[in-house]
Parts: sequence; C-alpha cells; structure tokens
Amino acid sequence: MSRTRSAQPDSRATLRGGLPDRYLTPDDIAEIFDVPLETVYQWRKKRTGPPGFRIGKHLRYDPADVRAYVTQRKDADQEAA
Repeated sequence: MSRTRSAQPDSRATLRGGLPDRYLTPDDIAEIFDVPLETVYQWRKKRTGPPGFRIGKHLRYDPADVRAYVTQRKDADQEAA
C-alpha cells in the first residue's frame, strides 16, 4: 500500500507545526525547504544553510538548529526590509 504525494502532509507544515523529535537527514531538509537535495549539500559546503553534523558517514541535522536557522533568516529578512 503506497501513499500518493497528495496523501503526504505538506513538509512546510511540518516546519510551522514543529519539527520531528529525531535528527533530520539531508532528504528531510530538502523536503522541508522544498529544494533539491543538491542545494542542501551546497548549503553545507558553503556554510550558508542550517548547521549539520556527521554521525560516522551520515549527515544529520538537529531540529533545534534548523529552527534557529529559520528564525535567524526570518529576522535578517525583516531587518533588511
């Protein structure tokens, strides 16, 4: 039984409603921000996106850091306006 795209919750609603209580993967970040996975890796390379960390060879993101990143970006945009 597969779920269709329309049956899946909006990933941006996840960010507004609260992030999962687990470390996030690059795929999660790409889905939440509705960007290609390659963009997530470029953010990390350029140090412009939410901070990530490695567990062995796996890249993970702390939901608290992602929330702080979003808050920081929103504040910066409001100050620039």
